[in-house]
Amino acid sequence: MARFSTKTDKPKDVKGALKRLFRYLFAHKLILIIVTVLSVFANIFALVGPKLSGNAIDVIAAGYGNVDFGKVYYYAGLMLIFYVFSSVMNYVVSTLMIIIGRKISNDMRREVFKKLTKLPVGYYDVNQTGDIISRVSYDIDVINMSLSTDFVQIISSLITISCSFGMMLYISPNLVITACITLPLSILYTKYMTGKTRPLFAKRSKKYGQLNGFSEEMFSGHKTIQAYAHEDGVIEDFYDINTEAADAFFDADYYGTIIGPSVGFINNLSLALVAMCGSFFYLFEMVTIGQISSFILYSRKFSGPVNEIANMYNEIMSALAAAERVFRLLDEDEETPDKEGAYELSEVSGKVDIEDVTFGYNPDHPVLRGMNLTAEPGSITAIVGATGAGKTTIINLLMRFYDVDKGRILLDGYDIRDIKRDDLRRAYTMVLQDTWVFAGTIRDNIAYAKKDATEEEIINAAKAARLHSYIMTLPKKYDTVIGEDGGNISKGQKQLITIARAMLVNSNMLILDEATSNVDTRTEKAIQKAMFTLMKGKTCFVIAHRLSTVRGADCILVVDNGGISECGTHDELISKKGRYYEMYMSQWN
Repeated sequence: MARFSTKTDKPKDVKGALKRLFRYLFAHKLILIIVTVLSVFANIFALVGPKLSGNAIDVIAAGYGNVDFGKVYYYAGLMLIFYVFSSVMNYVVSTLMIIIGRKISNDMRREVFKKLTKLPVGYYDVNQTGDIISRVSYDIDVINMSLSTDFVQIISSLITISCSFGMMLYISPNLVITACITLPLSILYTKYMTGKTRPLFAKRSKKYGQLNGFSEEMFSGHKTIQAYAHEDGVIEDFYDINTEAADAFFDADYYGTIIGPSVGFINNLSLALVAMCGSFFYLFEMVTIGQISSFILYSRKFSGPVNEIANMYNEIMSALAAAERVFRLLDEDEETPDKEGAYELSEVSGKVDIEDVTFGYNPDHPVLRGMNLTAEPGSITAIVGATGAGKTTIINLLMRFYDVDKGRILLDGYDIRDIKRDDLRRAYTMVLQDTWVFAGTIRDNIAYAKKDATEEEIINAAKAARLHSYIMTLPKKYDTVIGEDGGNISKGQKQLITIARAMLVNSNMLILDEATSNVDTRTEKAIQKAMFTLMKGKTCFVIAHRLSTVRGADCILVVDNGGISECGTHDELISKKGRYYEMYMSQWN
């Protein structure tokens, strides 16, 4: 199975990112065709204006004291009509691209969220939550803004450049040569700045992800920060990370922003040359005043889009950097797919065999080494040991959150890697030390794993978890809304909700990872009675630090140094006076 790292400085593939972005665009071919056609006509109508303007000037210049104002008004009227049509079409084009941008961002977020649900637990173990959220929100928003505006602008600019150049050739090929003298300089300068600024935008996206990750961690651990009076230290750390993000933003925007004015300056030099040479050509009657006027207007039409593309460069690079971060997430290895013909669990008796299992989150540093264990159906297996001994790792392997490096784990005689992963996980019910509740009613939280649960089943589960009495004291009882992550209830109450949720699910196997760690001793004893009733006839794995809670287990495993150092019932291990005896007695002294 793939291991994950937090390293993100991978080679940038701009062409690849563009190619994948175009796939999203081309999914809306019909709208894109309409946009392209409207853009062509909108720009053609806008480009007729300078020619009509030149015609009107020539009429005035030829008439001297006897100007045919009828023709002047005629050309002016046509200009107005063409510009109105052009503006209306540009409005429609902009609206359509906003619609496409919304559809693409919606599709992309759905794809990213679907991907996140299929990534292994290991990915979340090594990536900051805030950085992941930044990709789902900020990065996709940047892509959306670029597609909604820059794409239309680029199409429009290319059409304008092509048509303007054609009109310039039609008016005066000699002036075209003059106008193009500075074009190579613009191209070379833009290419140079592209190579210089591209990594700066990638760095900016990365720094913003780190900033979001740090902020999310600090907000989640706010109580701990206050408890240790570490506010000043956190503020200093935030200042450092924020400064790095701000500096990255400044560097990228600074170098991206100077491209536009610099290219604009070069283009203005071109206009100055055109005006100077045009005056000489007029003296030799090679062009008319109206043609010079039209040519200069077309020159501005020609150079303007070049300048606009240069100004958009920072936005385009920012969007490409954001796209690379999103695509990097989409390219992460998903959980190992089920084998072809994987076994479907229908009925589970609950026999578990761990045979010579070796595993490490880092393959070079195994947490478990050659572990062996047999849990009979309906038995209660308690797993105890020092912090970091590998207790939770065993649970992770049983659920296939990770796959073993060596050896195998059997369920009812089948290697769990040959069983459909969803069936395997549905065979277990889990209550973890890290309680998880979502924003919603208490009823919805209890019934989370069984959406069709009846009111009676929900109430019975709450009663079994010793939660019903507390719920009935609330103004809205089971319809009471819990805040995000249960912020408006205590940790103990959150744990009781997760226990009630587990009691509602009728699976043949249970995993309890410090399931009563956040409740008081009196409540714990009451819950234990209910849980032992729940556990009857089911294969149970219980991780506990309070050894008094596992005295009734059929088998207690003492995990130490990557293996099982002791195994037996409570009385057997106490009589041995080994590692378990030392741990048990230490909790009473």
